[in-house]
Amino acid sequence: MIIGTGIDLVDIPRFERTLERTPRLMERLFAPSERMLRLPSLAARYAAKEALIKALGGSDGVHWTEIEIASEASGRPVFVLSGSTEEVVRERGITTVHLTLTHDAGMAAAFVVAEGAP
Repeated sequence: MIIGTGIDLVDIPRFERTLERTPRLMERLFAPSERMLRLPSLAARYAAKEALIKALGGSDGVHWTEIEIASEASGRPVFVLSGSTEEVVRERGITTVHLTLTHDAGMAAAFVVAEGAP
């Protein structure tokens, strides 16, 4: 059963300017393993985190650095959740979170589907 969906779109040049203006934002938004990625990938991951929050119906108990986006061997993106964020997802009855990312032509997007038992 689908519990929630979320989508987000990020303008990559605008995101870059925001990171340049606020250097500490990188530490607040991204897990250490994500910080070394190229800008389009960072923007897509930011979109994924926003889309997850939308799928959850809000950000109560959710922390940006507890939402990490990793890749399976196939390249498929997956959420790696920890701390209170993982607890929030579990408390809302979510058992599976599907994620897709894309970036092209100066834009990055993410779509999330949160599933739970009926």
